Amino acid sequence: MTTSTLRRALTATAATGALLLAATACSDDSSAEQTPTTSASSSAPVNGEPPTSAAASPTGSDRNTPMDIRVTIDGQEVEATLNDSPAARDLASLLPLTLDLKDFHGTERIADPPRKLTTDNAPEPQAPKTGDLAYYAPWGNLALFYQDGPSASPDLLVLGHIDADADQLAGAERITIEAAS
Repeated sequence: MTTSTLRRALTATAATGALLLAATACSDDSSAEQTPTTSASSSAPVNGEPPTSAAASPTGSDRNTPMDIRVTIDGQEVEATLNDSPAARDLASLLPLTLDLKDFHGTERIADPPRKLTTDNAPEPQAPKTGDLAYYAPWGNLALFYQDGPSASPDLLVLGHIDADADQLAGAERITIEAAS
């Protein structure tokens, strides 16, 4: 099986998983809040074998199907979405999260999630833009860009986008990320 075929199969399976996650998050559950999972990776197959879907799907940045999330920056709610990458779905499995942010290199605010995210089947690298929420795999931290970032790197996975102005992002001290209801 070629890398391209495997990538398409995993992308199709990931899209299905995202839809199931969204449907579960939007279901009328009797509990008011759900406890975040502590599994090592929510993208691991249940039976230990890779998915075998033959459905074709777009590649690169076109393959991202947005998942709405609720983001609050320093008490102010802003519009935001996660893409459909395995790392973004893994982040969604940790929600809700409240993280303290600190500045890094005058371009981004960073924070450490409770555990490292999966980097399996990462999409093609892309340079982060203002408002992008990304994951820097070597350090295991989240990055919220308030200026366009460096060139594309396979170590930096863009997870989604936050619709806030650069000044608000630059001064952000605390971020809360929740599943959209």
